[in-house]
Amino acid sequence: MTNLLFMILAVLVASSVALLLYLPVRRQRAMREVLDAADALEARLRAARAEIEAVAGDEGRDPVGDAMREMLRQRLWLRDHGRRASLNQLVEVRASIDDARSRIEQQLNKIEQARAASLA
Repeated sequence: MTNLLFMILAVLVASSVALLLYLPVRRQRAMREVLDAADALEARLRAARAEIEAVAGDEGRDPVGDAMREMLRQRLWLRDHGRRASLNQLVEVRASIDDARSRIEQQLNKIEQARAASLA
């Protein structure tokens, strides 16, 4: 019976150590994914701005500028809080970036549809 308790305790300790070693790796990966997503969104926003301005000019609402400001806000948050951010917070930031990218893609799809309709 003592051997069984010792083995259970050993497994629990080993599992705890493995989990503690694994969490920083997951967190680092999450941080890298957030930064990669931010870089990809920023590049897409620059291309989107050129496409939107080619169709609509410089007038009216600026969805790309809004998204760029949001990106800047996220990057500043990462700079100020990224080292202490939990894995869940990093996942939330990544989701926010993905949502922004989705909104820009929807805007670009509308522009493409408008272009296609005007050519038809």
